[in-house]
Order: sequence, then structure tokens, then C-alpha cells
Amino acid sequence: MEFFEFYRKDRWPHQFCPGCGLGTIMNTMYKAFNDLKMDINKTVFVSGIGCTGRVPGYINADSVHTTHGRALAFATGIKLARPDLNVIVISGDGDLFAIGGNHIIHAARRNIDIKVIAVNNATYGLTGGQLAPTTPYNMITTTSPYGNREYPFALADLVAAAGANYVARWTTAHPNQLVNSLKQAFTTRGFSFVEVVSQCPVNFGRRNKMGDPVFHLRWIKEHAIPISKVSFDVKTPYEILDLNTKGIYIIGELVRRNRPVYGEALSEEEEESVPME
Repeated sequence: MEFFEFYRKDRWPHQFCPGCGLGTIMNTMYKAFNDLKMDINKTVFVSGIGCTGRVPGYINADSVHTTHGRALAFATGIKLARPDLNVIVISGDGDLFAIGGNHIIHAARRNIDIKVIAVNNATYGLTGGQLAPTTPYNMITTTSPYGNREYPFALADLVAAAGANYVARWTTAHPNQLVNSLKQAFTTRGFSFVEVVSQCPVNFGRRNKMGDPVFHLRWIKEHAIPISKVSFDVKTPYEILDLNTKGIYIIGELVRRNRPVYGEALSEEEEESVPME
């Protein structure tokens, strides 16, 4: 597939701020999609509300821009009605884990064959930079002008605990690793989840005096620790989680397993229950 075949050129220029990480994420998604030679006519992109929620509108494929927090509910309905389709959800941390938090927990628990890309920019970027469930401790937002006093969600860890088949966390400063991880997510049976820690230079970086987008990107990279360098024999799981909550991101593959996929197992049970004539 040619690069310009993947995007809707008639909708350019895009609405994203200069230096936003969504450009990198969209291009890594395209690279993974293209390397796997996935059929864009058999793929549906689903998103909720927010900056990331606009991404499917730029992709030359069927897409659903849903109500706030309901991307996983819509995606579940699509996958169960049309199991032959590739269903990819790309949405923001606020959409997926604030108002949509309950949906993502149960979608992962059910292990539905949906692929989720969660863009974690630590703020509600589209609506002005308010405090989000992912805002690191002590960081400034429009609704926490004296610093955040809440500990944030560790998104990938939460989904892994809920039961997803594939879970990983990367950043926009690790595009090559992100491409490989997305390829693994797209080809893993069951619920696959990739968290991408991304820069928001206007509504987050500016308020926290992070300078230009390059500085913000460097900050993210410096606060990312490969999972291979975390000493699990010394650290307890709670200490590992504590690293995440303080804005130090553990990156890499967290989970790769092969639990039965929801819907397929149900169909097999139903077929076995049908009496033979």
C-alpha cells in the first residue's frame, strides 16, 4: 500500500498541534499495517472523543467516531457482529480510562479480538489541558495549578491484570520498537493493547516548562526504563507499579499469552450444544 493510499488527503492539513506525538503514532501504525499487508477494506477503526479520537478520520478506511468513553463498547459490537473484520481502536488516555475505564477492563477480561492503541499524553489535550487519570504526580494542569496530588493509572499494567493476551508500553521516542509491537498486537489473537506515552507540547509541556516539543520528547525518553533493566528479583510488584505512578515509564512487552478468544469459544460451545439430526 502506498503511503498516500492509507490517508485521506482531502482532509489535510490535519488539526494536530505542531510537535504533537500523534503524527509519529499514525505513521508507525501505517508502517505496521503496511508491513503486514493488512486489507484496509476489511479493517474498521474506532475512536472516542479527544485529540486522538480524530485519528481515524484521516485514515482511508471505514471508521466510527463514537461518543465519549464508548469506543470499546462500539468496537465490541462490531467485532461480534462481523468477526471477519479487523477492529482497531485508537483513542486517548482520558477517553479510554476515565469515562471509558469500565469498558476497557471488561473488554480485556473477556479477551475480545480487538486491537487497542492508547495514546497517553497525560492530559485532556483537546479541551484545554485538564487533569487526567494519567497525569504524573505533582505535574501542573489547568485544573491542578499547584501540582497534581493524585497518583495516576499505570494503563498497561491495569490491562495486563484484567487478562489481555498482549500488552506493551512504548513511547513516541521509540518508533522502531513501537512498529514491531504494533505488528505483534495486530497478529495476536484476542485482546491486544499497546500504550504509547506521547508528548503534548502545548497543553501539557508548556505548563510544565518543558520547552519545545524536542525537549518534551527527550524528557519522555529519559523517563522511560526498559523492562529488561528492571530488577524483579529485588523490586516487589507494588514497587514496580510505584515507578509508573511517579512518571517513570517501564517500556517493553508486559504480557504475551494465549487465552481463549471471546466469541470463538462461545460459538464452539453453541455448536456442541446443537443436537445432531
